Amino acid sequence: MAYIMVDIESDGPIPGDYSMISFGAVLVDKTLEKTFYGRLKPISNKFIPEALAVSGHTREETLAFDDPQKVMNEFATWINTQSKDRPIFISDNNGFDWMFVCWYFHHFTGSNPFGFSSQNLGSLYKGLVRDTFKSFKHLRKTRHTHHPVDDARGNAEAFISIIGEYKLKVKL
Repeated sequence: MAYIMVDIESDGPIPGDYSMISFGAVLVDKTLEKTFYGRLKPISNKFIPEALAVSGHTREETLAFDDPQKVMNEFATWINTQSKDRPIFISDNNGFDWMFVCWYFHHFTGSNPFGFSSQNLGSLYKGLVRDTFKSFKHLRKTRHTHHPVDDARGNAEAFISIIGEYKLKVKL
């Protein structure tokens, strides 16, 4: 199984009404060099300026981004080249990231290569340390910049650290 760490940036709280502006994915392996970056044209006229500002892009910039169907098809192809069997979606905040990625896959391609489930890095760490208030974020090496590839890479670094520290049975 291939773990693929994903991070998204959006211009609002939910897909459909608002848009996924960009996302990054990193194959979790020893190198963390296999990445995907997608920038998507908004699908709605609605956006929350403060939410969009987190991405570092203006509305005008996002209007020139790629067609979401094209990007999601390219992402599905990338996932299939990285995973010899079932890919596993993992993220820092899978409730948010998964919601957008799953919706966009089903809406624009008709299916989701990840299937119907996702993993939450924060929950894994909280369970391992037995404290629901602990954060794994100190284990990141790459600075959290809100560029989704940087953020996915930092989370993948933390995941690898957790795997090693807790001797988890995960093949990378």
